[in-house]
Amino acid sequence: MSYRLYNRLGSGGFAIEVALTLAGARFELELLDSVPGNPLPESFREINPWGQVPALILPDGSLMTESAAMLIHIAAAHPDKGLAPTSGTPAHARFLRWLVFLAANVYEAEIRIGYPDRFTTDPAGAPAISEAAHRRMTEGLALVAAEVTPGGYLFGAEMGVIDVYIAMLVAWHGDGGMVGEGAALAHRVAAHPVVAPIWQRNFDSRMDVKWGRR
Repeated sequence: MSYRLYNRLGSGGFAIEVALTLAGARFELELLDSVPGNPLPESFREINPWGQVPALILPDGSLMTESAAMLIHIAAAHPDKGLAPTSGTPAHARFLRWLVFLAANVYEAEIRIGYPDRFTTDPAGAPAISEAAHRRMTEGLALVAAEVTPGGYLFGAEMGVIDVYIAMLVAWHGDGGMVGEGAALAHRVAAHPVVAPIWQRNFDSRMDVKWGRR
């Protein structure tokens, strides 16, 4: 049995595709005919009624949503791959803290930047929502970047799934100079031999910065 990942290029399923690849898991990638900022096909709600990507069908046929939860699950399902700290340890507690922080605050801020109409009934207020969300995203990334090992990753010299998630969010933010060590981490992740082809397929056509090739 294998996983089936539904995504669209440039979206959060990028991190899940990387995690599955690092885990050596069998999976099928279903790319939807859409780009970030545009509606997904209405038929996709038959897969995920919430209408968001990524969506992951597990080997037993059950549906999983929420990219941070997927990363936790993939790391736990493949403990020999070192994708996250060992469950129950202080390092794993730190891993959970920052991954949930990123999902609840930084990823959510990116959604408010790109889709401000979802957060107001007054169209005139949408620009202010995007502006405030950009500021909040900057603050959140700076906080996490301060935890990164200089010249390395969040947990030292080895890259894990949380580093892939951080790098994706930094790239979405678009201004590496505002997030300090986070920008250096993003370049390291994007240059990783396993990550690089997936990164380039997802981001090169829609980003001015060619991450990992500075």
